[in-house]
Amino acid sequence: VRKARPKVDTSSPQTFIHLHLKPKKLQLEEERLAIIERDNRLLLEKMSTIMRKQSRVDNVNNYEHLNREKRQRELLKVTRDNKSMMERIISRSSMRQEREWEADWQRNLAYMDSISRYPTGWWEKEKTSMSLQSQNRGGSSRDGGRERTSKRSGGGGNGSNRSRGYDSGSFASTSKGDESEKSGENRSQADMQQQ
Repeated sequence: VRKARPKVDTSSPQTFIHLHLKPKKLQLEEERLAIIERDNRLLLEKMSTIMRKQSRVDNVNNYEHLNREKRQRELLKVTRDNKSMMERIISRSSMRQEREWEADWQRNLAYMDSISRYPTGWWEKEKTSMSLQSQNRGGSSRDGGRERTSKRSGGGGNGSNRSRGYDSGSFASTSKGDESEKSGENRSQADMQQQ
């Protein structure tokens, strides 16, 4: 049994060197590298000859820009504009007065109130009108204070009702709500009639 040979060959197959090395590919790679090396050497020789010898054509000239004057004119214009702008900025006052700010704010509030369908920011207007009433009571009569608040609020009836509401304490918020509802209904009826 020890000397018996197997009928099936289970050993590894033979390895062929030409299948793994691929000499044709190696030869093509060497030829490509030789061509690159030759081209590099020729370029280096040409560059060295150019650096050693002087050129036959005399091209050392001072060329002037064709639009040099135009660029100078534009630069002068920009500097003049910058200078005038700087003078305008320096001449302006750095701050606006608080009274101007307050007047602008009141004007903007009147514009916003006139274009809005329902009164906007009524709680802020109540605060400002209350402070104005307290100032008017100290310096002038009650009637003058009512007229000023009515002018500031945007209408005679609404302002006088508001000033009455301030005198009666908690009645101010309810009367204001009723007035806004009435004005909203009147406006919606006017819109329907126009259509």
